Amino acid sequence: MAGNALAQGAAPVAAAPQEAAPPPNQLAEGVAAIVNDQIISTYDLRQRMRLLMVTSGVQPTQQALQQLQQEALRSLIDERLELQEIKREEKEQKFKIVADDDDVKHEIDRIASGNRMTGDQLLKALAGAGVGQDTMKEQIRAQMSWARWIQGRYGGSRMKVSQDQINAVLRQLQAEAAKPQFQISEIFLDASRVGGQNVAQDGANQLIAQLQKGAPFPAVARQFSSATTAANGGDAGWLAESQLQPEVREVVEQMRPGQLSAPIPVRDGVYIIYLRDKRSGSGSEMVNLKQAAISLPAGAPADQVEAARQKLIALKGQIKSCADVDAKAGKLDGVLAGDLGEADVKDLAPAFRDAIQGLTPGQVSDPIRTEAGLHLIAVCGRRQGGLELPSRDEIESRLEDQQLSLVSRRYLRDLKNSATIEFP
Repeated sequence: MAGNALAQGAAPVAAAPQEAAPPPNQLAEGVAAIVNDQIISTYDLRQRMRLLMVTSGVQPTQQALQQLQQEALRSLIDERLELQEIKREEKEQKFKIVADDDDVKHEIDRIASGNRMTGDQLLKALAGAGVGQDTMKEQIRAQMSWARWIQGRYGGSRMKVSQDQINAVLRQLQAEAAKPQFQISEIFLDASRVGGQNVAQDGANQLIAQLQKGAPFPAVARQFSSATTAANGGDAGWLAESQLQPEVREVVEQMRPGQLSAPIPVRDGVYIIYLRDKRSGSGSEMVNLKQAAISLPAGAPADQVEAARQKLIALKGQIKSCADVDAKAGKLDGVLAGDLGEADVKDLAPAFRDAIQGLTPGQVSDPIRTEAGLHLIAVCGRRQGGLELPSRDEIESRLEDQQLSLVSRRYLRDLKNSATIEFP
C-alpha cells in the first residue's frame, strides 16, 4: 500500500545483488522501539536496513544511512501495528487473515522469478549480503496480510467504482487528446508518514543524490515511495496534463525526456519525477472500420445498382455490431466482408469519410457508391490520435487501487494515533 512494496514489486534485487556495507555500529544491541508493548530490536532494525540497501541499490553513505534507518524503523513500526490489528480482527471474527508460510513462500518464488531465480536462490543471494531469511519473510508476511485485510474489508462491492466515474475519466482523457502527454515514473514521499513536510523534502534530496549516483529508479520507488505505483517501480505510464497535480505539471512541462526532477513539494508530501518520454497531442481522429461490399463496375446498369443497394440496406438492418458483419454478409451471395483496419479519418477516401461522419462504434453507414461497387462501412472503434485510451476495466482497476490506498493510509494513521509507541 505505502512505503515498502517489495512483496508487490517485480524484482527485489538486481541480477546479482551488490555486497552491502553494514550499517555503522552505533546501534548497540537492545531495543529500538516498543509498539504497544511489542519490541522492535536493534537487530531487527539493522537487518531491515540491510534489506533496504540491497533491494533499492542505495549506497551506504552517512546521509543515506540516516535515511535508511528512519525508513526501516517506520516500516517496522507500521508492520507491527498492521499485524496487531489484523490479529485482533482474527480473534474477533474467528477467521484467518495473516499470510501463512506457504503464502509467503509462493510470493518469494514469484518475486524471484522476476530475477530469473528460484526462491531459494534469492534467499541465498540476500544471505550473501547479510540479510537473514526471516527479515524478508516477515516483511512479505506483513505486506500480504495487510493488503488482504484492506481488500477484504473495503474492496469489491463495498468500494464499487460507478460507471459515471469511469465515463468521467474517459471524457477527460478524450478531451485532453490534443494536448501533450507525459510518460513518467514517480516517487512520492508522504509527509504524514515520514514525519512532516521538511522530513519529506530532506528525504527526497537524499534519494535524488542516490539516483544520480546510479541507484535504479524502479528499485528506489519500490522501497521508498508511498504512491500506488510503487509496486510497479514507480511507473505511472502515459499521463495527460489533467492527471498531474498542478505543481507536478508545472515542472514536467519544462523537463526533457531522460531528466530527473528536483523535489516537487505538494500539499501532502514531495514528488520525485523521472520523465521517460513526452509527445505532442494530436488533433487527428482514428477509426477502426469493417466493410461489406458488392462488386459493381463503374458503368453498371441502374437497375443492377439499385438491386445491390437494396440488398445492402437489408443487410444493414441485421448488423447490430462489428462482430455481425462477417457472419451476416457471409450468408448473402455476392457480398464480401473485409476488415479495413485502423486509419486516420483525414486519410480516408472522401466518400468513406463523409459516410462515417457522426457514426459511433457499432453503427453502420448507408450504402456508398464507388467505382469498385457498393459498400457498407461499419465503425468498430474511434479514438483520438496520439493517445491510447485505457480500457474501462483498466480505469476501474486504477480508481479502485487509488481508493484502497487512501483507505489504507487513513487506517494506518488512525492506528498510529491510538497506539503507544516508545523509543527507549
